[in-house]
Amino acid sequence: MTEGKPTSLILTFALPLMAGNVFQQLYTVVDTMVVGKYLGVNALAALGASDWLNWMMLGIIQGFTQGFAILMAQEFGAKRLEQLRRVIGNSAMLSLCSSLVLVLLGQLAARPVLMLLQTPDAIINGSLLYLRIMFLGIPIVMAYNLLACILRSLGDGKTPLQAMVVASLTNIGLDLLFVMVFHWGIVGAAVATLIAQLISGLYCLYHILKIEFLKMEKKDFKPQAPLCGKLLALGSPMAFQNCIIAIGGMIVQFVVNGFGVLFIAGFTATNKLYGILEIAATSYGYSMITYVGQNLGAGKSKRIRQGLRAALVIAVATSIVIAFIMLVFGRFILSWFISGTPEEVDQTMQVAYFYLAVMSVCLPILYVLHVIRSTIQGMGNTLLPMLSGVMEFTMRTLTALLLPLTLGEIGIFFAEIAAWAGADVVLVISYFVTARKLPGDTDDIAAPT
Repeated sequence: MTEGKPTSLILTFALPLMAGNVFQQLYTVVDTMVVGKYLGVNALAALGASDWLNWMMLGIIQGFTQGFAILMAQEFGAKRLEQLRRVIGNSAMLSLCSSLVLVLLGQLAARPVLMLLQTPDAIINGSLLYLRIMFLGIPIVMAYNLLACILRSLGDGKTPLQAMVVASLTNIGLDLLFVMVFHWGIVGAAVATLIAQLISGLYCLYHILKIEFLKMEKKDFKPQAPLCGKLLALGSPMAFQNCIIAIGGMIVQFVVNGFGVLFIAGFTATNKLYGILEIAATSYGYSMITYVGQNLGAGKSKRIRQGLRAALVIAVATSIVIAFIMLVFGRFILSWFISGTPEEVDQTMQVAYFYLAVMSVCLPILYVLHVIRSTIQGMGNTLLPMLSGVMEFTMRTLTALLLPLTLGEIGIFFAEIAAWAGADVVLVISYFVTARKLPGDTDDIAAPT
């Protein structure tokens, strides 16, 4: 990542991640399709009612592991391999401890949170059962995310892609087996997802063990207070950022729950496509964290600015293409998730497509958010991006609570857009503040005067 044209490097690194994210999203899409088509509208709504609490746990996990990966990328870029091994070892110990804490918190919080969100009686038991199983699998999810982040910090986006392909195919087969053949219902969808995550994690571990300079020793896993403190200083703000974003999402879900089961089902159908809309954005984000981290470690500050400009152009162009596809084929895609009587299907589809259209038109705002946020994080600053998460929470919450009072049900569809736009304002300002503090470029220092 420290040599060559930024545009081609970012694209080359992002494309395998993008493909991997496509397969990872198949987890969600296939679960939703099987549940919606074969278990009905109530089961689909139950899945949707559990979304944000489940996403909160995943967001905390990804926040910690991505934060740890920032330091890994910097050490790798600086070619400090012994220190890189210590960073990985301490990251593994922190991940293990935090995953066990999250399991306990998740099990304790699941029912009270669902009740606080006023989840309808018809779907609350299904939502709770799904969450309990998913939360038991948190150590599996943590392990996969850490192992994938280790590989990405070294510039390897292909192995996580291969892991996702294998795992997604497994998930599809197990979904069909557990739900349609064994009739395990929503439990089958949860179990299939966790088994698939386990397979993807083992695949990544197998390839990491073959990397010669990552031959770990017992001393690498010995907790070092300064190093653990540095890792937590990077990971905690990112985890907190995702946590407060999820809390904003739960407030949105609270408002949505008041509009009835069919509205929840339509809202859920589009939310399950959110991951597909965001696939390229998160891939460019991962790419920028690695690109910026390695160039910062190598002392090449000028390349960071060049990379940001290139990534913004690529990201906006990509978002326009995806938006066009969704606007043209959105109804057809949404029909994969919805079943029921003709009246139920029609009402659910109206909700789902309107929400999809609103998000698609505003998609460039989301893509700018991911690129700039990841650039700042790659520079080692995770506090300012956390403030953008606070702004997301504020805008999402205010819009969800106030706009439906004047626009009715459709007001809730603009909560996400307001959150993206508010975060962009904070991030653009934060980038210029952070960029001014970058050290001088080593190439400039080495050049003759």
